[in-house]
Amino acid sequence: METHAVAMHMSDGLVNGGTALSFGVVAIVALAVALWRARADLDDRTAPMAGLVTAFVFAVQMINFPILPGASGHLLGGALVAILVGPWVGMICISIVLVVQCLLFADGGITALGTNITNMAVIGVLTGFLVATALRRFAQRSRAGLITTAFVAALVNTVVASLGFVLEYAIGGAGGATLGTVFVLMVGLHVLIGIGEGVITAATVGAVAAIRPDLVYLLRGSATPLERRTATAGGADSTGRVQ
Repeated sequence: METHAVAMHMSDGLVNGGTALSFGVVAIVALAVALWRARADLDDRTAPMAGLVTAFVFAVQMINFPILPGASGHLLGGALVAILVGPWVGMICISIVLVVQCLLFADGGITALGTNITNMAVIGVLTGFLVATALRRFAQRSRAGLITTAFVAALVNTVVASLGFVLEYAIGGAGGATLGTVFVLMVGLHVLIGIGEGVITAATVGAVAAIRPDLVYLLRGSATPLERRTATAGGADSTGRVQ
């Protein structure tokens, strides 16, 4: 496994058929649960935002940023969607992106679609949401707190998702590289990729919160919601606070 080939998208043949099939089942079950749970989260705020974040993640994932010579990374989007639309809707959003990328752009193998969904849509989104939820009180205090929370959640979700990749390779790796090599390259590079992920996520969440904090899933039910930059949108009082 050469450095330039290291990426979160797993290709066909990188793990054996049994492993690919097993994680395909994991992905199907996880998405079935997400579809069931997402019904409670989809409303007139979340549904449009889900479409927007899906399109945004798809577009940004097409852009790679350099990490080291011969290695690059792109947005995974797990923490971003979890913070903006919640974990269940977020899992569906990332899965849609991965399916389209696989079928139309050959980004990630068809037989590896289950492993990629497990890593990025399931592990990545749930990790991002758990970290963000743990820091929720801090995120509610100020826009700076929310931005910091988004950065940390994105960094952690990227590294943990890469560990999912390593676990799958440990179970049924067929790529010819040793497990130690895969671990060092995947985790080491994704610590660096996670920094870029954190910056993009923090900037995006911060931009949304500056205009419409009521659209940020993580801030729902906040006793001390962030102030809007403007008070012209519906649902805000004269001070610009979300009611």
